[in-house]
Amino acid sequence: MKIYTKTGDRGETGLWGGQRVPKDSLRVHAYGAVDECNAVLGIARASGLDGGLDMLLAQVQDQLFVVGSDLATPGEAANIPRIGSAEIEFLERSIDQLEEELEPLRQFILPGGSPAAAALHLARTTCRRAERWVVSLAREDQINPQVGTYLNRLSDFLFVAARSANARSGVADVPWQNPRSQSQTSE
Repeated sequence: MKIYTKTGDRGETGLWGGQRVPKDSLRVHAYGAVDECNAVLGIARASGLDGGLDMLLAQVQDQLFVVGSDLATPGEAANIPRIGSAEIEFLERSIDQLEEELEPLRQFILPGGSPAAAALHLARTTCRRAERWVVSLAREDQINPQVGTYLNRLSDFLFVAARSANARSGVADVPWQNPRSQSQTSE
């Protein structure tokens, strides 16, 4: 099978079930941003995570494929998996477990630290963009409401995973220095 089909050369793509839509439709933006988040998670995983965190992210990547297929499949389709409460609960349990090993936050942090943590912060911001596209899509078309919940929880998970990647590699989170508090203390 060839990788190119030439069916998208005129700015349209096919959804599951055969419907053709413009490549800049809200639905394509939404599942495209989910795909982008998944690719950034691949970068994070290639950056040298410990085994436990890598296993969690492997599960998340599998779940993101489900989210993408869910978004690319308007209406009912018996053979298409849908994201649901089990995946959301998986993220919540994972967040709780990772937070147990972290110092509580006392100030805002900047994206950065170890290469893996920086990639996880990038994945988090990409996830937030996907979530914004899903919110816009949900105003225009019917979607699985669990998708938005999953992406919201995923961005929280990715934030905690970034902190965990830093902690596990012995790299401190990068604290944000409020310029107003610095100028007040230097006067």
